[in-house]
Amino acid sequence: CSRWEEEKKEDGIKWMQLEHRGPYFVPPYEPLPKDVQFYYDGKPLKLSLATEEIATFYAKMLDHEYTTKEIFQNNFFHDWRKEMTSEEQEIIKDLDKCDFGEIHKYFVDKNEARKALPKEEKQKLKEEADKIQEEYGYCILDGHREKIGNFKTEPPGLFRGRGEHPKMGMLKKRIMPEDVIINCSKDSKIPEPPEGHKWKEVRFDNTVTWLASWTENIQNTLKYIMLNPSSKLKGEKDWQKYEVARRLKDVVHTIRAQYRKDWKSKEIKKRQRAVALYFIDKLALRAGNEKEEGETADTVGCCSLRVEHIQLHPQLDGQEHVVEFDFLGKDSIRYYNKVSVEKPVFKNLQLFMKNKDPSDDLFEHLNTTFLNKHLQDLMDGLTAKVFRTYNASITLQEQLKALTNPEDNVAGKLLSYNRANRAVAILCNHQRSIPKTFARSMQVLQEKIDAKKKQVEEAQEEVKKAEDEFKDTKEAKAEVNVEKKKKLLKRLEEQLARMNIQATDKEENKQIALGTSKLNYLDPRITVAWCKKFGIPIEKVYNKTQREKFAWAIDMAGEDFEF
Repeated sequence: CSRWEEEKKEDGIKWMQLEHRGPYFVPPYEPLPKDVQFYYDGKPLKLSLATEEIATFYAKMLDHEYTTKEIFQNNFFHDWRKEMTSEEQEIIKDLDKCDFGEIHKYFVDKNEARKALPKEEKQKLKEEADKIQEEYGYCILDGHREKIGNFKTEPPGLFRGRGEHPKMGMLKKRIMPEDVIINCSKDSKIPEPPEGHKWKEVRFDNTVTWLASWTENIQNTLKYIMLNPSSKLKGEKDWQKYEVARRLKDVVHTIRAQYRKDWKSKEIKKRQRAVALYFIDKLALRAGNEKEEGETADTVGCCSLRVEHIQLHPQLDGQEHVVEFDFLGKDSIRYYNKVSVEKPVFKNLQLFMKNKDPSDDLFEHLNTTFLNKHLQDLMDGLTAKVFRTYNASITLQEQLKALTNPEDNVAGKLLSYNRANRAVAILCNHQRSIPKTFARSMQVLQEKIDAKKKQVEEAQEEVKKAEDEFKDTKEAKAEVNVEKKKKLLKRLEEQLARMNIQATDKEENKQIALGTSKLNYLDPRITVAWCKKFGIPIEKVYNKTQREKFAWAIDMAGEDFEF
């Protein structure tokens, strides 16, 4: 049997044997050379080691948009001052008087130098990294040697966060062995902490799949060292996730009929649940858990929407019953959408918003626990999240059917694939900011296209010349020449068409992030089946990491797979 289908363990038990080396700790801070200086108010100032290290975090980010943001600057300066000596605190009182220019330049130069290293040197560095990977990057799990996902602790630095995160710029502290809980099996060789240090705790808990954990200091959340997505354990979990979503396919009609009925329920609680579920199903919104006040960015999901996040328009842009959504979702990504909804939904929303302040909850009788309990009653294993997976996967499958033209060449088919993937990313609101290099790389591509057009025009002339010559002479040699020139023209035209497709793809994709849905929401078997059916090499769609993660699907799915 394949390793995906080995013997099952009893419920809750994840492994019988787990042995590993513990995390690899980031090397200690290396002080700046004597001639690289920090200046305060125009004068060089020698900093203590801890203060200097934090200064380098800021200096490295000078050409980043973050360091221009006031929140970032304030948080950084506040945390930096906390780590200074009392003498330094006396002097350094104003971030505007700090000059990190020399330090910044030092790191830019160091980076350039590393890029310019001769091949042998680069190879040496790669071998050293591979050695660390060999030693720390694998564990033994139930007799299999499995790859670990993130075996290094995160280096200290400044917290970035996504969107307008209120904590950006705060100091992310160095993780010490004393912060780390180790998890392994009792009879295994327990990992040794680095010399002179000890672990916070060693556990033998085989109901969880993490190897080590610590609490990071900014959000106070737990961080884990987990297995690589390509491992059997993760692969099985991934597979199960899509199997649950496929089960939803069989009952989704019943569920939709049920929530439609509940729009007219006598209980307001049920009505709110039914409208929220409609949004989660139709718009693939996230459920939206309750969060601690003030601790995190003010982001919401469906259940935690407030009155201020939606506007109702009986009529808008020629459509009826339009709901205009505008809120910050997960990772402070803005969700903005105008949707025409069914009339009972619109009526219910009017009712839910009546006599409320903008900051009041839209669904005050609803939380995710209540919603998920209801979903569990409708189908075993069903939660709000499953709708996102289901709707994403089914959308990909339908779009691929609609968009793929079997007559297209590989480049044409791949454009169709990316368009199907884009439809999903738009559904899930996976945006990205336009890459900094976008304009430049688009310009380069356009220049290549222009040059290729010229070549095509020249080749057309050549064909015409050759044909005229053959007309005049009727010689076999001239006929061969016509064929040769036509062949060249055809090849150049194909290249031009490929480049044009690439430009279209790039332009359509500039603000959309395809990776998130590909990795987390789309059943990989849909993609594998599509590739097999149309003879597309899988590496055109999945990079190496993705192929490793989806090894189970590549093994399993034939071209007839239906989600």
